[in-house]
Parts: sequence; structure tokens; C-alpha cells
Amino acid sequence: MDIRRIAGQSAFEPRIGYCRAVVVDGWVHVAGTTGNDPDTMTYPPDVVDQCRLALGYIEQALSEAGAGFADVVRVTYVLPDRADFEPCWPLLRAAFGDNPPAATMIECGLLSADMKIEIEVTAKLP
Repeated sequence: MDIRRIAGQSAFEPRIGYCRAVVVDGWVHVAGTTGNDPDTMTYPPDVVDQCRLALGYIEQALSEAGAGFADVVRVTYVLPDRADFEPCWPLLRAAFGDNPPAATMIECGLLSADMKIEIEVTAKLP
């Protein structure tokens, strides 16, 4: 079994012990991804801005793996405040377009109080 690990830019990766994505047996597993500045580890105050950044990091990982948003089959959204989810919907519709994945939204605390959304995806390589 071939396993390929894709590192991201988050300072949390080496501190916690994970990588942005793992490619194995034709699947791409992208870790929970938040929308922060990887250099300063600061988060914009707006959930939509955080969502946009998180989707960008996910898109980079998928691309490096050889996939894209159209290949995502499962997505999990984690938000500390469920009221912040709906403002993100236009970005999510734009990302997944005509290829919506199975989805779950969970309301719970995140690692930092500044984090407003975390997104995790699983994709099948084309």
C-alpha cells in the first residue's frame, strides 16, 4: 500500500503531529482545515473570510494530490456557532458546484476561540 503525505503550511502540523492530507489507495483524506494566516497563525474575525481561506488550503492539498472539489465525496463542517454556517453556504456551493458531496455539520468548540469554522474532506482520485 502506497501512502503519500502532503504537508500544509499550518504551524499546528509539526506541533500536533499530523499533515494536511494523506493519499492512500486512490483516496485523498484532507485534515480538518481552518482559515488562518499560516505565518502569523491569526484568524480573520469574519467566518466567511475564514471559510474562504480554509477552502483555499483544501483546494491546494487536493490539487497536489491530483484531485479537485469535484472529486470530494464527503465533507464535515465544524463550527462553534451553528449560526455562522449559513453565511458560508454561497462559498460552499461555489466550491462544490454540480458535484455536491455528502455532508455533516457539527457544532462544537475548536482548538482556539478565534477559529470559526473547520472543514474536513475526503475525495476519490479521478
